[in-house]
Formats: sequence, structure tokens, C-alpha cells
Amino acid sequence: MHDNIYDQHLDALSANYEALSPLSYLKRAAVVYPDKVAVVHGELRRTWAEVYRRCVKLASALNKRGIGKGDTVSLMAPNLPEHYEAHFAVPMCGAVLNSINTRLDAPAVAFILQHAESKVLITDREMAPVVKKAIHMLHNPPLVIDIDDPTYEGGELLGAMDYEALLAEGDDNYAWHGPVNEWDAITLNYTSGTTGDPKGVVYHHRGAYLNAASNAMSWGMTSKAVYLWTLPMFHCNGWCFPWTMAAIGGTSVCLRHVRGDAIVNLVVKEKVDHLCGAPIVLSLIAAVDESLRAGLTHTVKVMTAGAPPPASVIQKMEEINFEVTHVYGLTETYGPCVVCAWKDEWDGETMGERARLKARQGVAVPMQEGLMVADPETLEPVARDGETIGEVFMRGNIVMKGYLKNPTTTDASFDGGWFHSGDLAVWHEDGYIEIKDRSKDIIISGGENISSIEVEEVLFRHPQIEDAAVVAKPDEKWGEVPCAFVKLVAGVELSEAEIIAYCRQNMAHFKAPKKVMFAALPRTSTGKVQKFKLRQWAKDGIPEADSVSG
Repeated sequence: MHDNIYDQHLDALSANYEALSPLSYLKRAAVVYPDKVAVVHGELRRTWAEVYRRCVKLASALNKRGIGKGDTVSLMAPNLPEHYEAHFAVPMCGAVLNSINTRLDAPAVAFILQHAESKVLITDREMAPVVKKAIHMLHNPPLVIDIDDPTYEGGELLGAMDYEALLAEGDDNYAWHGPVNEWDAITLNYTSGTTGDPKGVVYHHRGAYLNAASNAMSWGMTSKAVYLWTLPMFHCNGWCFPWTMAAIGGTSVCLRHVRGDAIVNLVVKEKVDHLCGAPIVLSLIAAVDESLRAGLTHTVKVMTAGAPPPASVIQKMEEINFEVTHVYGLTETYGPCVVCAWKDEWDGETMGERARLKARQGVAVPMQEGLMVADPETLEPVARDGETIGEVFMRGNIVMKGYLKNPTTTDASFDGGWFHSGDLAVWHEDGYIEIKDRSKDIIISGGENISSIEVEEVLFRHPQIEDAAVVAKPDEKWGEVPCAFVKLVAGVELSEAEIIAYCRQNMAHFKAPKKVMFAALPRTSTGKVQKFKLRQWAKDGIPEADSVSG
């Protein structure tokens, strides 16, 4: 049998093949847009040439201190320029960046630093109380480097030196290179450990490169994009947007604290036209006083995910000229791997119908190979009828390498050649998926499946309800019944009985909550409701500190 003619002397060489890595995006941005502003933080402005030079120096300084391939550099900081630079500088010296959730407590941070075998921890003064405790819990603490941000007052410096002093140790002409193998690890992200210890999700250069490009394609981003960092950079590496911004040569605007007024002020001042966040971020923007929004004359594109945004919130945003794109993904899929791709024929629909269509999660993003809703046991795809519930499965280049030092869980999550998301959804006739619940959040009442999201949708439509979440409450008769947690709009009064009656008018009676509790909802730093806490409250009652009157 003869060789295929296309395999004869047509090999991959340095002239025609290079491992994919988002580091190439930064190199290009520095060449193409050297004088363009890359990063804004308060009064600080840095060009792409400056950002590139600083990244090279940081990579060099880390390398001089013995950091290289297979080493972990952890970072715990808000969305600052230094956090942005670390996304390039750490992998430039061959190491792996581990950006830590800024809301975690000291034992969780200590667990991550130990599990990741971190050699260096770059941290901000604001994180000092937690970091200090975490470091004391370790037998072999990492080298601590402080970010001494002049715009922040308070906290304390804990490290051997500050970030700028470390940078000064580096060489401008450090000969960094990309990965030899695009499968090499680039970052390590820990999932929030709502049950047990967090799991370390490992990303590779190839996936980071492809999802960064996928973001730009999904959203139609150009070099003119001005992106506001409302999404934490620690969350799936900011959904890969640090690399996306380098790929397009856009401008990143940093934001330390996510507050409605601060967001709107920066949108107006810096002419921000793109931002990401959970639905709670959308609610913060919608709640800002109209007088502050007066200077907002341009359209702002918002990418939202985390929990399915209520159609009412999407509608509210569209009314104030924020164009919402709904995406879905997990830490294990580099952030967004599904997008509610908009179709021109939907433009003529009513605002309510448009919001309903946008509330669906959607279809695979350009760089994701496979997406299906299927039976979790047989992996048989479910009917595309918008009713049959199955589990969401993905496969392709933007699925993680696996869980660090956790072969059993890695194997289980990839069983059958697909990644098992643990999310339950229906598949619509047009191929768009719609999440109905996490498998652990579905409420099974008297043998009937009740989607907590469906009940929440109805609650959010009530004009006097500001925030709501629904979980299962154990019940002797039914096994489980829906229990709603509600936060009312300031100054209004609404009773439990009135809320239940409203729900029964707007959905099948068996789906309506049997119990309503009034509370400020506990959320993770990425805006997701901590339903494990709510399930505890539904069972044992709300701790006094968290209850609010209804």
C-alpha cells in the first residue's frame, strides 16, 4: 500500500507550524498597536508596547528566581493591571498561573496554595487579612509579592518585596518563548467547593488561544472595543478575556469593586462598550439612578452568564440601551462555550419575546466542537422538543485538560468521550439548549420534576421582588416542595401568602412555592446564588443575621 501523496515530505516544521498560545496575541498587539492604550486604571494609562515590556520583565524576574516549566504562580487580587499582566508573564516563563477567588476564606486559600504547590503568591493589600492567615497555615509558604496599588487605602504589605521591585529585577530583552507543546498547562482554576474541597481545573495553551478567539467572534469584537472588567479575572481567567483583548488590540478598563454607580461612571467616562457579568451585575446597572445614566448615549454590549438571567432583567437592560448576549459554560470549559447566537429574523419580535429567546443558553460557540443534551446514563441525545430534560454534554478543544491530581474525578467527568456538565436542560427544535437546573437543584415533588429556574422566572417578573431563588425543602408528604427565598424592593410590603397566590396564578399549582422566606441571598463572588446554604436554611430556618422582613 502506497503512502498518501499528501504525507510525502510535507511535514510540520518551524517554518509552517507553531504551537497555539495566547502569548502570541500579546506579541502581535505590541507590534501592531504599540502606542494604543491597552490598560486603564484610574488615571493610569499603559500602551500595548508598555504592557508587553512589563510582561517580559516580570517573566524574566520570575525565571531568575527559579520559576519555570511546571511551577505554579498564584495570584490573589482584584481586577488590576498587575493581574492582567500576570496572564501573560507567568506562562511566558513556562509557569502556570493560578488566580485565586478573592472571596475565599483563609482555610480555602491555604488548601489551594498547598494543593497547587505554589512557589510564588502575588497579592494585593486588600487581601491581606485572609492571605496572612492562609500563609500561617502552611508548612512551606510561597514567596509573597505585594501589589501596592496607590488607588487603595488600607490593608498591609505582607511580602518580601512589592511587584514593581520584582519587575525591576527582570531584563527587557529576556528571550521568552511559547510552549513547545500547545497541550502544556497555562493556568489552574479552582472550582468553588460548595461540597468538599475545590477541584483544580487545568487549562492548556491551545484551549486558551481558541476560546479567546471564540469570544471575539461570538461578540463581533474589533480593535475599537473598550472592555470594562466587571467580571473577576480569577473566574475562568476572566472567561479568557485577558487574552481576547490582546487578540483584538482593544482597551481594558480595570475596576476594583463591582458597584452600580462605579460601573455606569466608567462606562460614560471611558466610553466602555463591552462588559461581562452575572445577572446580578445587570440588576446593579438597571438599579442605578437615571441621573447617573444621563451621559450614556452609546450602546453597550453585555455578555451574561452564571445563572440564567430572568427575561425581565434582560428586557430592563435592553430598554436602557444595553445589548445583552447570553452565554453559558463552566470553569471546566474555559468559561463561555455556548452562546445564544442572535438571528436577524428575531429582530421584529416583541421586547418580551426577544427577552424570552435571549434567556436561552443557545448553541456551541465557534471553537467548541460538540454540544448535546442527552440521557446521562446512555448518552443518547434527547428529543429536540423543548420539553424532555437531559444532561448537557460538551467535547472539543475548549474542554479542560482535567482536574489536577484527581484522576478518578477526571475520568468520571470524561466518561463516554464527552464532558459531563451536571447541568440539566431541554433541547429546542432550532438546536438551542435551555438550562433547567443543576442536577442537584432540580426539585422532585411527588414524583414530578420542578425546575427551580422556571419558578424563579415567575418571581422575577413581580415588580416588587428585587431578588429571588428557589430550592427544595424536605416535605413528609411530597418528599420535596419548592421553597422561595425573596428580597423585596426597598420600602414595599408583600406577604408570603400574596407571593404564593401570585405564583399559583402564573404557573401550574404544583410548581408554586409552598413556603416563602425573606432574606438577602447569599452569593458567590461570581454572582451565583449559594443554593447549598439556602437548602440548609429551608431545612433549619434562616440565621438571624441574614433574615429581612417581608
